[in-house]
Amino acid sequence: MTNNKHRSGFVSIIGRPNVGKSTLINSLMKEKLSIITSKAQTTRHRIRGIINGDDYQIVLSDTPGILDPSYKLQEAMMKFIKETLIDSDFLVIVEEVGNKESFDESLVKKLNSFKIPIILLINKIDLSSQQELEESISHWKSIFPNVDIYPVSAIEGFFIDELIEIFKNKLPLSPPFFPKDQFTDRPERFFVNEAVRENIFINYSKEIPYSVEVNTEEFSEDEKIIRIRSIINVERDSQKGIIIGNKGKALKKVGMNTRKKLEKFFGKKIYIELYVKVLKKWRSNSNQLKRFGYN
Repeated sequence: MTNNKHRSGFVSIIGRPNVGKSTLINSLMKEKLSIITSKAQTTRHRIRGIINGDDYQIVLSDTPGILDPSYKLQEAMMKFIKETLIDSDFLVIVEEVGNKESFDESLVKKLNSFKIPIILLINKIDLSSQQELEESISHWKSIFPNVDIYPVSAIEGFFIDELIEIFKNKLPLSPPFFPKDQFTDRPERFFVNEAVRENIFINYSKEIPYSVEVNTEEFSEDEKIIRIRSIINVERDSQKGIIIGNKGKALKKVGMNTRKKLEKFFGKKIYIELYVKVLKKWRSNSNQLKRFGYN
């Protein structure tokens, strides 16, 4: 029998790099779907997480941080954001407390003209004073006068349950878009790639993490073990040497930490092989970007 009171829809989360969008998604999901590091621009793809209840389904979209693109990869990342705005039923803007900048004027005008529900979250209140919070609320209210603003701490879980209730009440009446036992629309290989890339962000500095793309060529699973072979693509020979490290120690560390994360994620023993390949100027090559899913 169809539940005619069931609510379902797409909630898109946008904001500048490193304001806590991915932490928010993971906190809402009670699962780790998105990369979280202290470095900006760790999220490249549009990642969907699905929260299911008896009478609702909330489809969350984590997006790359809004920026002015300087090469084709970043152009593709910004395209994901535009696509997100088109098919959203509910929009969440995330900012961090203390930030007094604004978005591009054309984007502000576009957001203020939207007919769908929009809220703005001021994140990282666990790191701020009451005065800083009040000043942030006043600043953003002057830019988005018709948008409800809520203080949150994604990392501490403050206001997370309340957010889910807001989504549930504002989404349209609709049957679910995905099976009720599904928590993401991304395949297993995607999360392998992201786990490897996260450990590269953690273990390497400067331009190295931003020059890396990971693709998983083998993912075979049986009852007790998952066997994985992944390629770490870099742009220059010097970057390959840095990734591998002295006697392969740096790459071995990435593999060991990735294995631990994936064993926790999949709940199975993991055997993973990592290889490094030079793919010159892949971030500016349209064909390579398409191959890696940035199309």
